[in-house]
Amino acid sequence: MNYTASINVKPFLDEDIGSGDITAAIISETMQASAKVITREPMVCCGQDWFNAVFKELNTEIEIEWLVTEGQWVEAGTLLCTLSGLARPLLTGERTALNLLQTLSATATYARQYAHAVAGTDCKVLDTRKTIPGLRDAQKYAVVCGGCHNHRIGLYDGVLIKENHIMAAGSIAEAVAKARQISDKWVEVEVEGMDELQQALDAQPDRIMLDNFSVPQLLEAVKKVAGTVALEASGNISLDSIREIAETGVDYISIGALTKSVTAVDLSMRIDLVTE
Repeated sequence: MNYTASINVKPFLDEDIGSGDITAAIISETMQASAKVITREPMVCCGQDWFNAVFKELNTEIEIEWLVTEGQWVEAGTLLCTLSGLARPLLTGERTALNLLQTLSATATYARQYAHAVAGTDCKVLDTRKTIPGLRDAQKYAVVCGGCHNHRIGLYDGVLIKENHIMAAGSIAEAVAKARQISDKWVEVEVEGMDELQQALDAQPDRIMLDNFSVPQLLEAVKKVAGTVALEASGNISLDSIREIAETGVDYISIGALTKSVTAVDLSMRIDLVTE
């Protein structure tokens, strides 16, 4: 999926600017400025297209020069980019642009840590739909930028049958059968124990999610399935525990924290020169 093809930063700018930036209005509309963006923390740089789009929306003549590449690991104190152009749009777009860059860089940085934690295994780390509202595509992009992988993008591109769906359908078998009737998308079933695992195996989904299984249970499940269906581990998995879980032989591990628990990277944008 080309996440950057449909970038729309206008709602983010509208949220901040509203009826107008009354603070920037104190500055002459012809005043020129240059600025630089620095990271105060080590991070994976991610979100350059979103950052650029903010200033392009405000003034197409603002020039931005990136000194690091998208997806690059950078240390604290690194100069990320320089900007030049009219002072007003630079100041107006500062917060929105930084908000996007710091959030996506944080997501990519967190994903890089999880990707490194399972390096050398055959297991892939997946994100979830636990994203910041309005930033689904952007955060999904950042996860990939950081080295992990996407699960479903939304409710439309895959079937994930969970406890409530099973209860409503009557059984795992009924839920899977109905899903096959109405959609040609891949089908996954979440199970909470070995009995449900057997029911899921009998129903033949494309993937089975093992929810909150212990390591011994995961090992048993991998042995039982013997490669006949893809297995995904999920639930209360951290950086400290993910390596042991990956080594059980599961195919995937889904981590909601990749997108829901990120802490924005500390970035600074400073005006270096203002001239008439």
